Amino acid sequence: MNYNKKTVTDIDVNGKKVLLRCDFNVPQDKETGAITDDKRIRAALPTIRYLLEHNAAVIACSHLGKPKGEWKEKLTLAPVAKRLSELLGQDVIFAKDIVGEDAQAK
Repeated sequence: MNYNKKTVTDIDVNGKKVLLRCDFNVPQDKETGAITDDKRIRAALPTIRYLLEHNAAVIACSHLGKPKGEWKEKLTLAPVAKRLSELLGQDVIFAKDIVGEDAQAK
């Protein structure tokens, strides 16, 4: 078997759209929804920064909790997008959906 997998630094990402699957399933305060530990977001920063430094349009996707096929307000990734924006020091555009007009507009 060949285990030589390419990493993000092995491919040309300059000027390309990159779909990045992240583990942003972070713990949140049950009352306020505030993120209580952002280490999973911080773990993605080196990859995201590399992509941005190489002029890639980064589309980060993740999930939060176990929605069991239903949309649940308390499982929105909006707080993650806000925290990611703070950590990167730049705007992060949050799409409320993965299909449809909102997703296409972003």
